[in-house]
Amino acid sequence: MATKKNQPDKAAAAAKRAARQARNERAKALAEERRRAQKRKERLTLAGVVLGVLVLVVGGFLAYRAINPDKPTTPPEGATDGFGLRLGEEDAPKTVVIYEDFLCPPCGALEQAASDRLDAAVEAGEMSVEYRPVAYLEQYGDYSKEAANAFAVVLDAAGPETAKEFHDLLFADQPTETGEKPGDDELVDLAVEAGAEEADVRPGIEDMAFEGWVEAGTEEASKDGINQTPSVLVDGDRVEFETIAELVTAIFGSAG
Repeated sequence: MATKKNQPDKAAAAAKRAARQARNERAKALAEERRRAQKRKERLTLAGVVLGVLVLVVGGFLAYRAINPDKPTTPPEGATDGFGLRLGEEDAPKTVVIYEDFLCPPCGALEQAASDRLDAAVEAGEMSVEYRPVAYLEQYGDYSKEAANAFAVVLDAAGPETAKEFHDLLFADQPTETGEKPGDDELVDLAVEAGAEEADVRPGIEDMAFEGWVEAGTEEASKDGINQTPSVLVDGDRVEFETIAELVTAIFGSAG
């Protein structure tokens, strides 16, 4: 049975428990508020980082597009839809398509072995020949693309006959894959030797005016399964060969 003496002690103890509980509740509430504040801060920080990354990505992309705009693929005047130069009538008795890289040694060998006979067959109306330049040997530098661009510039500025003469000169002066390559001045000189006017071809050669067209033609050839140069189609069929002599025989057959 409780006495009047211990009643105040119980009341004091109860008051202390209540105060302690109140402090605990306030501490929990404060801790919860701090936790929520920290999460808000983390969310804001993350949002800032993501926004910063997006700004960098978009900014970098826009800067890249500004520095590297899409290259036009406008063809040179006189080019075929197949990214080439055709000599002879399209409906000639025999059609030949030659994919070539101006740096490719076997292409040079084919040119040396077959050029005169191809010209004669075209002149006689026996065949049409389409030369399609590609830039497959870029592991050796930019010359493959630069020479093909120069070929396109000459075709555009001076016409098919001058472009064919320039084509032949490029192979006659063909550099080695790992050796020193002709620069813009040398390409301009060859173009002039072929019959073009320097003022008509120098800007396009120096500015790579048809680089986009060359790249598009190279990509199209690759999509069509052309994985080596030279590659030759005779009447639409691809020639299989192991030597240049076999390739020449396959091209001419009874036509030469």
